[in-house]
Amino acid sequence: MEEHGCAHNLMETLAARAEAAEREGRAAHLRVVAAPTRPRRLLLCLDGVPFEVLTAARQRGLFDDFGEPARLLSPFPTLTNVALARMLGASVPHGYESLYFDREERELRGGIAKYIGRRTPDKVPSSYMDELDYQEPLPFEFLIYVATDAVWRADMRRFRERFLAAPPTRDFFGFLKATDGLLHIGGPRRLQVALESLDRILRGLRAECGQETEIVLFSDHGMNLEENRRVHLLSHLKLNGYEVVTQMREGLVGRRRVSAPGFGLCGYAALYCGEETDRAELCGALASLEGVDFSLQREERDASVLLTGRRGRARIHRRAGSAQTFYRYEQLDGDPLQLSETVAALAGEGLLDAEGFAPDAVWLARTALHIYPDALSNLYESLCAPRVQHTADVLVSLDDGYYFGSTVFSHLARLLATHGNALRPSSTAFLMSTHRSFPTYVRAGEARPFLRD
Repeated sequence: MEEHGCAHNLMETLAARAEAAEREGRAAHLRVVAAPTRPRRLLLCLDGVPFEVLTAARQRGLFDDFGEPARLLSPFPTLTNVALARMLGASVPHGYESLYFDREERELRGGIAKYIGRRTPDKVPSSYMDELDYQEPLPFEFLIYVATDAVWRADMRRFRERFLAAPPTRDFFGFLKATDGLLHIGGPRRLQVALESLDRILRGLRAECGQETEIVLFSDHGMNLEENRRVHLLSHLKLNGYEVVTQMREGLVGRRRVSAPGFGLCGYAALYCGEETDRAELCGALASLEGVDFSLQREERDASVLLTGRRGRARIHRRAGSAQTFYRYEQLDGDPLQLSETVAALAGEGLLDAEGFAPDAVWLARTALHIYPDALSNLYESLCAPRVQHTADVLVSLDDGYYFGSTVFSHLARLLATHGNALRPSSTAFLMSTHRSFPTYVRAGEARPFLRD
């Protein structure tokens, strides 16, 4: 009862501040002027719309003035700020979500305060937001859970009005976040209605602004389209002798401390370990938890990434050459990424060297459509490249149908879809244009030339 009351009070607070936030019109103004050598471009991101949902909409006749969509491969964890920072070559966010563990201060930071009041500089997770001409007011990110139809309709209306009022001599970048919340609690059927409305809006804009205006439509990540339930991560950790803490300052040493920021209801978990906590043992303990697909940890001795899951253990090795990068998938026991057939095929074609490495481009070509798209590069970089300022010690990818996050938020709605894990539904976004054709698949880190140039 106490948690329900807290959730109710939270929504009342957000609702009370939403109107004020909308009046302020805090969306940042785009400073990039369209190049005179190409037409004006409307760049529009649909939060959380999967490739499969978009292609199904096109089969019903929607967006038929666009070219074939490319598969835009979202980085793991498949979350908005991580993905858009990567796609737009922007600064990395502090953490994976607004609640994160600060490694320097050794404590949890951020949280719900981000969504209350004005969008001040300290609430901007990445420099990509400086490029936005339109995004919904902060409180509406949560109001979508209690006033679904009103919020997404208002979001699309405000976007249309803001675009028509913008100077016609430069590009316009809009971000529709309501689509994500709509899928979370309404599922694909409710999103279909919203996409039909958006299709009408875009057709109207082209008729009003001229067919020469290019529209580039894309999403930041995908979504699994099944009902999800909570994974019992914290209770499992405690049962296995771990102390779940919110800070790890000196003098607070405990029994195998772990911090597990839980905010949005997503299909991943980021774990931060105390000095006395063995990361390999932690990953081993998580392998038996229902809903956990696999866990990742970086091994410092050779800079490899170790995967541990119910299907076994494997390592991802990376070797940088003068002209290209190589990866190797080393199966220790089992096949957690289900890549044994791919490895065998590469070996049979002579594409592996004597140590079992193949070029990154080869791995991408063979795994872009895999159950774990672009798995080796994607998962390796999730721990070894700066996707966030405070990288986790252990990243957990959950099975489709499971989520981890705030206990309070889990009482707000029945979750019919979510994202965050490394599986294909969440990892495959889309990218398409009214004027250009794109490759069959595009990595997030290689997307900016298609979006901005």
